[in-house]
Amino acid sequence: MAFDRSRFTTIAILGSTQTLAWASSYYLPAVLADNIAHDTGVSTDWLFGIFSGSLIISALLGPRMGRMSDAGGGNRMLAGSNLLFTAGLVLLAFAQSLPMLALAWLVLGVGMGFGLYDAAFAVLGRIYGTKARGAITGITLFAGFASTVGWPLTAWGAATIGWRDTCLAWAALHLFIALPLNYWALPRPTVTAGDNKAMDKPVPIDRAMILLGFAFAAAWIVTAGMAAHFPRILEAAGASPAQAIAAGALIGPAQVGARILEASVLGRFHPMVSARLATLTHPIGVAVILAAGGGVAASAFAVLHGSGNGVITISRGTVPLALFGPENYGYRLGILGMPARFLSAAAPIGFSLLIDHLGSHVLLVSAALSLSACGALCLLRRPRAVAVLHAD
Repeated sequence: MAFDRSRFTTIAILGSTQTLAWASSYYLPAVLADNIAHDTGVSTDWLFGIFSGSLIISALLGPRMGRMSDAGGGNRMLAGSNLLFTAGLVLLAFAQSLPMLALAWLVLGVGMGFGLYDAAFAVLGRIYGTKARGAITGITLFAGFASTVGWPLTAWGAATIGWRDTCLAWAALHLFIALPLNYWALPRPTVTAGDNKAMDKPVPIDRAMILLGFAFAAAWIVTAGMAAHFPRILEAAGASPAQAIAAGALIGPAQVGARILEASVLGRFHPMVSARLATLTHPIGVAVILAAGGGVAASAFAVLHGSGNGVITISRGTVPLALFGPENYGYRLGILGMPARFLSAAAPIGFSLLIDHLGSHVLLVSAALSLSACGALCLLRRPRAVAVLHAD
């Protein structure tokens, strides 16, 4: 297949701006929470509570995001999210009290609602239609390094120029780099009367939508819970602190490796195949670590969990496109993403309580959630009217 320079440029732009968006919003509290709490006198519990609220706000905005993208306004929407990220980070940099912190994360939550993966997937679906699978995988390959790049940069900035100036630096990147790229450099889809007529059609919440929404929500609860408590869970399962940290460092490379596999070998199959496999790797890892324990098992679990997590992120974009087609694709993504974002906001505190009562057996809960997601995906059937998506 001939090299498509325009397509590659689009993937590179969205992959880069998505990396910035995730690093400067979703992954920010993990590094800066203690610094912010020390300077403002607000407890970290309050900070993470506010952060959870911002995730709920982003969930509520999902359908609106989808409608904007379906109407051909993806460039404006993503550029607008960069303005929101800029404003939120500036407010955060100057915050001195709980109300100011809450306002900052309110603005950042709106930015996340219009500027993270679902928004980027919706834009790609609007540009490429049923051939968007490869592009969706491509931007996740870039943005899969958001924590790998973002955490060290944020920590370095906090140690050298302070956390407030670090927030201002992230804001400047949004304003002067990401905004121009999203607004002027991305292709603009043509809008026809047929597109507007399609948007007037209701999107039924039928059996397929319910099953898919449940599957993504169950998988995302596991993702959020593991992200918040991964080292603690491994230590409860018998790994030393050093082994737990070393295992955690394998998650990022495992995600990227699995996405490369999705772009190559698995790209020949229907996206549902990838999604089902992705929900099985975490339970297999749970069986390994509960049976063996220790450092080697912890590393194996990290690789299995990370690989599944890497692919299920792609599946959130590719499976709905394969099942329902490009019509109202962005709006469907917004609806499907609402349960996942709501429940993932509560997952960190929920898993914390479960760990206190169950210890390492919390992994049985996470494995059951992953298996239930797989079961829901297995109950779905491919509609004959929609062509199989290939990683073009």
